Formats: sequence, C-alpha cells, structure tokens
Amino acid sequence: MLPTISIPKHWDYPRFALEQRTQQGIILGLQYYPSGTELAEQFGHGWRYALMSRKNSDELFHFQENQIQPLTPEELFSQIRAEIEFYQQQITILQQQLAVVTGGFTNA
Repeated sequence: MLPTISIPKHWDYPRFALEQRTQQGIILGLQYYPSGTELAEQFGHGWRYALMSRKNSDELFHFQENQIQPLTPEELFSQIRAEIEFYQQQITILQQQLAVVTGGFTNA
C-alpha cells in the first residue's frame, strides 16, 4: 500500500512536491501555516518548504511558496543526467574493486 497524505479541504493544495528539485534545492519537507495562527502571523500563511541546497549539505533552508522557483525542463534533465553519470562512475569503480577482491570472479 502506498503512503497517503491527506490535506484538509480548507487548505490550499501545495504547489511543490516532496523531493522536487527547484532553483533553491531539493524539497525535503513542507508545512502549512493556517490563517489566523501565530505562525501565520509571524511568517505568513500558506505552505512553507524545507529545502536542502546541495545533496551533501547539512543545512536546511525554509522558503515560502512564492519564494521557490521551479527548474526548467532543460535544467531538470541536466541535473538528473549528471547524477546518473556520477552513479554510473561509482558503479564502475565498485565493480573494479570487487574484481580485485574476488580475483576477477563475480556473479554479475
């Protein structure tokens, strides 16, 4: 069964999704501040997003929905392609290390 997130009908639907790549980074979390609450008065009502600017960063940045810019399809393609190439290189390195350890015998 797939996990489900329910959003109350009186809330706006979020514009961005978890793990979506944006100009500001990757969305790791989102939180809604309803109108009339102390948090909404302090930060503005609506959705706020927690983003990590770089994959290996330990810092989270928080943005309101109107502060986030989506990637263009070209930028998204480029980022994903670069990540695939990085992991393909890592796999090649690991396969070489495995071949050394097993004397060239692998089940792959």
